[in-house]
Amino acid sequence: MVKDMVLGSEAVALGVKLARPKVISAYPITPQTHIIERLSEMVDNGELDASFIRVESELSAISAAMGASQAGVRAFTATSSHGLALMHEVLHWIVGARLPVVLVNANRAIGSPWNIWTDQTDSMSQRDLGWLQVYCETAQEALDTVLQAFYVAEKVLLPIMVMIDGFILSHTLEEVVIPTQEQADEFLPPYEPEYFLDINNPLSFGNAAKGDVFYNLRKDIQRSMEASFGVINEAHNRFDDIFGRRYDLIDTYFIDDAEIVFVIAGALTGTVRVAVDKLRNMGVKAGLLKIRYFRPFPSDLVRSYLTDKKHVVVLNRSLSFGSAGQITQEIKNALYFEKDKPFIYDYVLSLGGKEVFVEDIVKLALNIDSLETSKILWRE
Repeated sequence: MVKDMVLGSEAVALGVKLARPKVISAYPITPQTHIIERLSEMVDNGELDASFIRVESELSAISAAMGASQAGVRAFTATSSHGLALMHEVLHWIVGARLPVVLVNANRAIGSPWNIWTDQTDSMSQRDLGWLQVYCETAQEALDTVLQAFYVAEKVLLPIMVMIDGFILSHTLEEVVIPTQEQADEFLPPYEPEYFLDINNPLSFGNAAKGDVFYNLRKDIQRSMEASFGVINEAHNRFDDIFGRRYDLIDTYFIDDAEIVFVIAGALTGTVRVAVDKLRNMGVKAGLLKIRYFRPFPSDLVRSYLTDKKHVVVLNRSLSFGSAGQITQEIKNALYFEKDKPFIYDYVLSLGGKEVFVEDIVKLALNIDSLETSKILWRE
């Protein structure tokens, strides 16, 4: 292993390289472009033995990845914002065909108005398709999660979407420990699918299905989602054994005695950690719960950490208009049947790149007793 200073987007590319995909198909879109630029260089100079398919749109990029996976090879693509929206139709087909495609999305706001800065609306709008979803805080986590994503996807036969916050993570230099190819190969064995397109053994993906068959296939997707918890934990244990870095479905910070717990996903977690430190120094018992896996949602773990807390402030970078922040919906759902539920605050922290400072989180905690739980809370 070596250490180097790399952009978050390059960390993703390094993780993809270590996973040895055979097909990469992508179309450039800010702030994701660095990922595929770096991968195209790797393919061009011989660092990565893969076919790089230059396509005319994101719809073509995801379609090529689907075709490659159907042909029985490891496939990768990346996108952002409206690019992910353009992929929407094919995202459904990949799930139904049970193809282990890995996609990295650099979170960026959805227009109108035109905006290239980060929020999580693009990926949250795809939450119900059947893709596993992971949100990364750091460049190191992004690199490591890409490797883990291929491992999990190929075990449960469902695609995985890995999220990095645009610009905040994709365009920031961080020190990253880069594994050796030997370590990566030990962790992630070659992809050997049981089902793939073969003229000597004719099969089809996505053929017509009557109601009963369709219903049962959808039921199988849900069961695989539920079973994926075990595979994800297996991947985390295996990764820890080989690389010495431990991950979980969620991450916590000063949560054991916390009276106020902030729930967050993505790169803003670091800002909230600093705020928790500052609040602790002021005598406020604050803590943090970071959501890594949003799909499948780790309800049991959430309950184990939040049931006995007094205040839970859910910090959203997206909103289901007419309802609530998507992370808030999941937290409320997980705690619904608990007798002693905490006060849960639905806080829309930032959309379209609105800046967030440590002082914003500290102020929120200090004014907690004046906040309402019956409506969406907005930053001034």
